[in-house]
Amino acid sequence: MSLMSAFYAVIRRDLILAFRRRAEIANPLFFFILVVTLFPLGVGANPKLLQAMAPGVIWVSALLAVMLSLDSLFRSDFDDGSLEQMLLSPHPLTILVMGKIIAHWLVTGLPLLVVAPLLAIFLGLPEQALGTLLITLVLATPVLSLIGSIGVSLTVGLRRGGMIISLLVLPLYVPVLIFASNAVEMAGNGLAVDAQINILVAIFFMSAVLAPLPAAAALRMSVN
Repeated sequence: MSLMSAFYAVIRRDLILAFRRRAEIANPLFFFILVVTLFPLGVGANPKLLQAMAPGVIWVSALLAVMLSLDSLFRSDFDDGSLEQMLLSPHPLTILVMGKIIAHWLVTGLPLLVVAPLLAIFLGLPEQALGTLLITLVLATPVLSLIGSIGVSLTVGLRRGGMIISLLVLPLYVPVLIFASNAVEMAGNGLAVDAQINILVAIFFMSAVLAPLPAAAALRMSVN
């Protein structure tokens, strides 16, 4: 099997398994929807207040929803022995890890991307900010999966690594949260957001290039 065939096979396998275990798709999505829709009940139904807080609410909810599904990135492969087969594969482990990260984003990040504009309208986010919201989600939700893969790789051998994953990846998520929510907020106020978008693009490419390497190394340490 060629390298590209193995890469696509990893993505296809993870997508098939995810659709067989539909809770992996539904849980983060329902969590995202519930947090955003319940937020007005906690702070009140003041339209101006909700509009001002909408970028932060949507992005914090999206971040937590992605974190909710991180533990499943390598856990099932570790439990059934598939991870050991990946380590023994003649193909570079970083490429196979990248395939699993892409599959994780398709299962977790893409549904958030579809639902987020509707929830933004629900919170009263200005129409001119919807495009920026989608751009930030397209750029930054893959970063959440990429960075999260490092934390999951370090803790995959632990039975209860969820809290440790949070402690490892949350500090790395902070820049993404700041620039993404600030871009949406400034777009809602009619201001330029080129600087924030450029920073998110740089973070995305940096994560795509660098994250699979420590993730693959951490998987080798965790399994051995």
